[in-house]
Amino acid sequence: MGSNSDEIITENMDAPTYAPSLPVPNVQEMVRKEPLQVPGRYIRNQEERLQMDDMSHLSSPIPVIDLSLLSTGDVEELNKLDLACKEWGFFQVVNHGVAKEVLQNMKDAAAEFFALPLEERKKYKVASNDIQGYGQAYVVSEDQILDWSDALMLIVYPSHYRKLNFWPRTPKGFKEIIESFSNGVKEVGEELLRSFSRIMGMDKDALLGLHKQGAQGMRVNYYPTCSRRDLVLGLSPHSDSSTITILMQEDDTEGLQIKHNEEWVPVKPVQDALVVNVGDVIEIWSNGKYKSVEHRAVTNQKKARISYASFIIHQNDVEIEQLDHQVGSQKLMYQKVRYGDYLRSSMKRKMDGKAHTEMAKITT
Repeated sequence: MGSNSDEIITENMDAPTYAPSLPVPNVQEMVRKEPLQVPGRYIRNQEERLQMDDMSHLSSPIPVIDLSLLSTGDVEELNKLDLACKEWGFFQVVNHGVAKEVLQNMKDAAAEFFALPLEERKKYKVASNDIQGYGQAYVVSEDQILDWSDALMLIVYPSHYRKLNFWPRTPKGFKEIIESFSNGVKEVGEELLRSFSRIMGMDKDALLGLHKQGAQGMRVNYYPTCSRRDLVLGLSPHSDSSTITILMQEDDTEGLQIKHNEEWVPVKPVQDALVVNVGDVIEIWSNGKYKSVEHRAVTNQKKARISYASFIIHQNDVEIEQLDHQVGSQKLMYQKVRYGDYLRSSMKRKMDGKAHTEMAKITT
């Protein structure tokens, strides 16, 4: 399906909706017109700005894990995964099996899409009652400090959840490129769920079985340059309400930072690696043993950046709670929550660190 297609695409009314978001200015276009301006709605408060010093000089010891070894049940690599999830909540995977050509095609097509005139991109404007489409999500109030980014957000799997009227038909073949990339990520996610099952003391297919009716969402983030990167954030601090999130970074431009020991640490790109982080669901399942860690994106003064996040999520009506063997003699930290309710609750509020996880906490 290319840009010359005359087909008529109708909205899939069977696909679930998630949460509305208020319309906001297009940041990419704003920078194009006034590259030296930073409107007040994007300027962070003093406390946040004090935590935004340039830390690119720091050496980031984010664990790097070999997925080809994990897939064979290699004990040493499984121990590395266990430690990474307990101490970091983040790791990078290499030898993941997604072809370099597939990764590069996704990068090239996304760059071409974001280079289109605004009127062309706006053909896929985010739905007023949902998150799918081109725009921003998590904007819930008129006085909210905004992120310095735009995004293309899609539900990719299951295929009957797709709302193809929001899938760009330019550049030519973009739909097939998204499918190929997302299928590769899906296979990585399935292998990771098997490994998580192992380190959580279950049959290797246990978590995969719990996700048979789950979904996979995708968010392609575009972070324009900013003349005052000390004033803004590309993406506010938050943890993910997914089971796991799999991210492709650009190989030569930093932007992702994670909170580790109360400090913001940059995640330095590793060539062709994928970044993986623990989501809230695994934190709840493990009774807090594995942490869904706050992360954020910073901007760059000279170069725009694109990132590609895929979210492995549960089906709406599944109830999430601690796995009995993960609790043991420890204090029970979370109550049982219906995943669809939890997900929509998190999306109906601004990104604010771990604040949304409070709905799952047991209060005394």
